[in-house]
Amino acid sequence: MASNAPSKLQNLGQSLWLDNITRDLLDGGTLKRYIDALSITGLTSNPTIFDNAISKNSWYDKEIRKQLDAGAVGEALFFKLAIQDLSRAAELFLPVYERTGTVDGFVSLEVSPVFAYDTKATVEQAKTLHAQANKPNLFIKIPGTKEGLPAIEDSIFAGIPINVTLLFSTDQYKAAADAYMKGLERRVQAGLSADVRSVASIFVSRWDVAVADKLPASLRNTLGIAVSKQAYKAYRDILESDRFQRLENLGARAQRLLFASTGTKDKAAPDTLYIDGLAAPNTVNTMPEATLLAFADHGTNATALSRDGGDAESMLAKHLDAGIDLTALSAQLQSDGAKSFVKSWQELLAAIESKSKVLS
Repeated sequence: MASNAPSKLQNLGQSLWLDNITRDLLDGGTLKRYIDALSITGLTSNPTIFDNAISKNSWYDKEIRKQLDAGAVGEALFFKLAIQDLSRAAELFLPVYERTGTVDGFVSLEVSPVFAYDTKATVEQAKTLHAQANKPNLFIKIPGTKEGLPAIEDSIFAGIPINVTLLFSTDQYKAAADAYMKGLERRVQAGLSADVRSVASIFVSRWDVAVADKLPASLRNTLGIAVSKQAYKAYRDILESDRFQRLENLGARAQRLLFASTGTKDKAAPDTLYIDGLAAPNTVNTMPEATLLAFADHGTNATALSRDGGDAESMLAKHLDAGIDLTALSAQLQSDGAKSFVKSWQELLAAIESKSKVLS
């Protein structure tokens, strides 16, 4: 690896997480190597990652047979496999979790989208999955959609660490932060600890994919970073607000802003675009494996993101002038993301069923 960019980014105050989990990463020692050599301090997962790992490889076959023999099928079987992997990853990150005063070193597991419009069922599954894993450094992922926000608030109130996913705009981020603080305020009112952890995940690259054919060349691949910079300013504003500082005085910790979907989709753009461009102190950047390796090889991240969002507003104004309706597009991206999540989930369960038939 030719660059010490990962350690520089860590020294700047940003956590690098890996957006991948497979049994092979664990069994082969690759994840441990990334922790030791590339400054990786956490991990995220999603249904597509598990689908590819299970359907295209034999890594899980032995365990699937064992679970089938024990009577586990479908979604229950998947969660058994996922919790096994994420529990092992959580163990690897436990020293980070302890060293950072329980701020960093988290792994994430997504709830089923079947309960997307059922707050109570989502919260119950979040509780169940967190209890099954029995790891303090496990986030449960819940989409920050309008329907997901009450489940996020109730889960935080129940003491479940939450990764709020599928956020695309500053307004969506603010709604997620509000749900987090409402959950904490309810805990305080009930005489409970305000120390329940959360991250809020802004999806970056999908903005640029959505507008790629609608912009002049000078604006290509600039929207995702501009939105992220604007969200970063809002994040820093919230941390300095009277509302959050009151919670902080009662033991709360920041719901850290997390940049997700940071693999470059445009082959003509730099493969480290969303890592170099979002070197933001006190945040997380979770990246695909290929992006991590590229960043370790030739990343730069020379400049820390400005606390005030830098050129975010002027850059967003240029996109508005170019005819991009940012409000409508953010709603569309979140809606499409939620539908994609359901599709990925269905494909994952189909892969589990297909494997089960072959192995039973």
